[in-house]
Amino acid sequence: MHLARFPRRRYTHGFTPIEFMPQLSEYLAGPNLYIKRDDLLGLAAGGNKTRKLEFLVADALAQGADSLITVGAVQSNHCRLTLAAAVKEGLKCQLVLEERVPNSYSKDASGNNFLFRLLGAEKIAVFPSGTNLQAEMQKLADELAEQGRKAYLIPGGGSNKLGGLGYVSCAEEILEQTFDLGLKLDNIICSSGSGGTHSGLLTGLIGNNANITLTGISTRAKSEPQIAKIHKLSNEIANLLELSTDIKEKDIIVYDDYVGDGYSLPTDSMIEAVTLFAQLEGILLDPVYTGKTAAGLIDLLRKGHFKKDDNVLFVHTGGSPALFAYQDYFTDL
Repeated sequence: MHLARFPRRRYTHGFTPIEFMPQLSEYLAGPNLYIKRDDLLGLAAGGNKTRKLEFLVADALAQGADSLITVGAVQSNHCRLTLAAAVKEGLKCQLVLEERVPNSYSKDASGNNFLFRLLGAEKIAVFPSGTNLQAEMQKLADELAEQGRKAYLIPGGGSNKLGGLGYVSCAEEILEQTFDLGLKLDNIICSSGSGGTHSGLLTGLIGNNANITLTGISTRAKSEPQIAKIHKLSNEIANLLELSTDIKEKDIIVYDDYVGDGYSLPTDSMIEAVTLFAQLEGILLDPVYTGKTAAGLIDLLRKGHFKKDDNVLFVHTGGSPALFAYQDYFTDL
């Protein structure tokens, strides 16, 4: 796959590490657990959206945009990183936030809400769940056009076919790193939310004939619609890359058992997972995505889903700033 033909900004120097997690592996009695540290990607506090933004912002600049507009939940990591990319490129940025949990937005909240203000978002517009967010982004873009400005709209999570190239690139990075390490991976575990990370990894692994099982842990949707979303987006990415191989629904694995009462709502298993990663490996997860994905990994392990000698890679997609808005749920520490 010749990714160099797509314009790209670079916000990270080199590859993010793959690290063995010996204490966690021993505590859970196997398999061998590794972690891909995409929480260490560039831009403000890192995270998976940085890879997508490298391609999306390059496209925005090529189109002559002076502003970025994007959408996310009230503690959106994607909004934080889009805003950081705009700052780095000398662009303005406006955010459309969705209250997926009623009355969950507070402009004075900690976590990413604080960082939105610190990074200097030009405008923050908040809407209830169910709002046509694409239409609201377009309204902001139209207002800017009336002022003689040009906005570039980025979908939630940066999850379209262009943004998905960021995780095709990550799949190739993982394969190169594991070759250098002499590490044969059996399974990769990732969050499955807006879909760009899961779809990009899947397309990259299949496009490289990697024969590594990829498992997505849903953070919001039920498995059936999530699989349909990943199937559609993966094939859009594959078509953009002009791959001869179609992605089949049978290639897509999604578990929806760890969402709990809803998106971003804490679960006991998430709290356990975040605590274990912190206290055994010194690694901070987030409560919305990686915390619930790690809860899925741990539960699958306890149920015997993996062989004891398997090598399993957990993709850390970042988001730890949101932890500071969830302190009340960790009161027993």
